[in-house]
Amino acid sequence: MPKFITIAKHMTNAIALYVHWPFCQSKCPYCDFNSHVAEAIDQTRWRAALLAELNHYASTTQGRRLTSIFFGGGTPSLMDPVTSAALIDAACAHWAPADDLEVTLEANPSSAEKDRFISYRDAGVNRLSLGVQSLDDDALQFLGRRHDATEAQTAMAQAREIFKRVSFDLIYARPDQTEMQWRSELRRVLEFASDHLSLYQLTIEPGTPFFKNSVPNAGEDRGVALFELTQEVTAAAGLPAYEISNHAQPGAESRHNLTYWRGGEYAGIGPGAHGRLADVDGFAATHQIHDPTRWLAAVEKNGYGTGKRRILSGRERAEEMLMTGLRLAEGLDIKAVSSATGVASSRLVDSNRLGHAINGGLLVRDGARLRTTPAGRLILNTLVSSILTMNDI
Repeated sequence: MPKFITIAKHMTNAIALYVHWPFCQSKCPYCDFNSHVAEAIDQTRWRAALLAELNHYASTTQGRRLTSIFFGGGTPSLMDPVTSAALIDAACAHWAPADDLEVTLEANPSSAEKDRFISYRDAGVNRLSLGVQSLDDDALQFLGRRHDATEAQTAMAQAREIFKRVSFDLIYARPDQTEMQWRSELRRVLEFASDHLSLYQLTIEPGTPFFKNSVPNAGEDRGVALFELTQEVTAAAGLPAYEISNHAQPGAESRHNLTYWRGGEYAGIGPGAHGRLADVDGFAATHQIHDPTRWLAAVEKNGYGTGKRRILSGRERAEEMLMTGLRLAEGLDIKAVSSATGVASSRLVDSNRLGHAINGGLLVRDGARLRTTPAGRLILNTLVSSILTMNDI
C-alpha cells in the first residue's frame, strides 16, 4: 500500500499538543507523576528546548488543525509566562489553530498569584485547572500539599475572576473519609465550581511515600459508595460525569482530554511526555526521555528528546481505543474503531461475551455504539478484558 494512503487512513487532520513541565516546589507523598523538585530552573534554557522539540514534531505533522494545548506537570504555574506565550505562539504558527482553541494550564494554589494568573491569560491560556485537592486543612496536610483551605478558596475565586473556563481537581476516598464528610466537602467545592471538576479517588501507587509507609486506601466497598455519591451530587448540581473521574456542564468537557479518550492524535513534548501521532510508518506511540536532565541534554544535541517510538499494530490501537472510549459516558462507535484501525469488530469483540456483559447490566449497545453503565465503569479494566476476542490480527 502506498505510504500516502497509510497516512490518510490514520490521520484525522486534528491534533492536540501536550507540554510537560516537570518541576514542583515539593513532591506530594501520593504522587507518581514525572515531577521533580529543583532549587533553580534556567527558564531561558528550558524555553529553548521545549520550542526545539515542538518544532521537531511539528515538522512531521504538517497540515493539521490544532484543537487544544495542555500544560501539565509537575506544576506548570511555575513556568515563566513568557515561555507559555512562546509555546502557544509557536504551536499556532506550526499548525492552523481552531477558532475555539482550548489552552489549559495546571496550577496549584500555593503558586497562585493574581498577577501571574493574568500573565498566563494574556499569554493565551483560556482555561485553568487548579489542583485544590481538598478544602479540609487536615486532609491537605495528610496529602502533603503546601496550601491550606483558605488559600485554596482564594485561588478558586481568583481563577474564576480571570479565566473564562476553570476546572478544580480534588482527591477523595481518603483513609477514614466518610460519606457525610465527602458530601459536605463536595458541596462546598460546587459553590466555587465553574463548569468542570476532576474528582479522583486516592490510589496508593508503588514507589510513593504512601506506598512505602503502607498508607491504607479507602477499601473497595467504601470506594464504591463514595463513587456513587459523587455521581449523585455532581449530577444534581448540573455537572454530570462525562468520564469516570471528570464532570462538566454539557459543552464544557475538556476538549484536550477528549482527544485522548477518543483515540485522536496528540504530540507530547517535555520530559516523560507521551504522544500518539500518525506518520508515514503508521500510528506511532511516542515517549520522551523521562529524566529532565537527560531529556534537556538530548534536545540540545539532537533537537528532540524522544526515548521510545513504536508503531502500534491495528490490534493494539483498537484495544487502546476500546479501553479509553469506554471511559466516556458517550461510549464509542465500534465501526469507527474498525475504520480507524483496520480491525474488524468481529475480530476485536467476542459477541457472546459482549452479550453477557449487556445482559448483566454492564454495557449498553445502541447500534454500533457501545457504552458502559455506571456498574460497568466501576470494573472497566476487567470488563474490557472480558469482551475482547482471543484472535490475533
